[in-house]
Amino acid sequence: MTAADATNTPTAGRTPGTLADPLAEALRIIALADERGLSVRLMGGLAFHAQAPTWTRRVDREGRDIDLATRSDDRKALSDLLIGEGYTADRQYNALYGHKQLYFVDESRSRPVDVLVDRLDMCHAFVFRDRLAVSRPTLPLAELLLTKLQIVKINHKDLLDALILLASHPLAAASDGAGEGPDAGAAINVGRITGLTSADWGWYRTVTGNLGRLRGYVASELQPDELDTGGPLRFDLAAQLEALGQAIESAPKSTKWRLRARVGERMTWYEEPEEVGHGRG
Repeated sequence: MTAADATNTPTAGRTPGTLADPLAEALRIIALADERGLSVRLMGGLAFHAQAPTWTRRVDREGRDIDLATRSDDRKALSDLLIGEGYTADRQYNALYGHKQLYFVDESRSRPVDVLVDRLDMCHAFVFRDRLAVSRPTLPLAELLLTKLQIVKINHKDLLDALILLASHPLAAASDGAGEGPDAGAAINVGRITGLTSADWGWYRTVTGNLGRLRGYVASELQPDELDTGGPLRFDLAAQLEALGQAIESAPKSTKWRLRARVGERMTWYEEPEEVGHGRG
């Protein structure tokens, strides 16, 4: 390596400037992206802590990955930002899948960073590209909730993430984004959720199934410390779940939805998320 190469290497001669707390680090990266005019938002488990900052549950937070969402327009600039901040790109993975997902790692802390581009594709899919401006620092609340409600094999942590969001934020019945905004007190846009569950029976089946799981968990399994915020919860969970379920059921369904509903569970209605390894080579 020449002297010029060393000078142009982002990590050369630097002490890693990343923060130990992954939430604080994620917010630092988002602030840097804001300064550059990039649309970057937090998703994943840390986003629920960002939207419920008094939630005392911090189990294994220091070991959490950072999950970000961005637009394809900002993909290259965000990659440059992360590399400039000392992150190592998985070059092979990013070359193959960078049109939809990027992968980096903070080597000094063994902490991965996943970046989804334009959309989420897991058990179900939705596009968030044009929704990133609605709120900060996370995905809009409806999309954030949907990242959990779309999981067919939902686990305990996912249940708690969904519940803390519903306990901390009101539901907005309007479909035009009323109540949304950049502050943490914004509402969950129910119209965004029913737009998916009324057009796609698969979405409907998974979301309503998970709402049933959430109701059962709240009724018989939820422990007092699991949603501890240092005071009373803002919203009654049973009422929130009932209101969201009623909104989904009462929303008019598309012709495509009705045709697929006739087939029901005789045909698989979801995708199995694909696991891809990372080499960082």
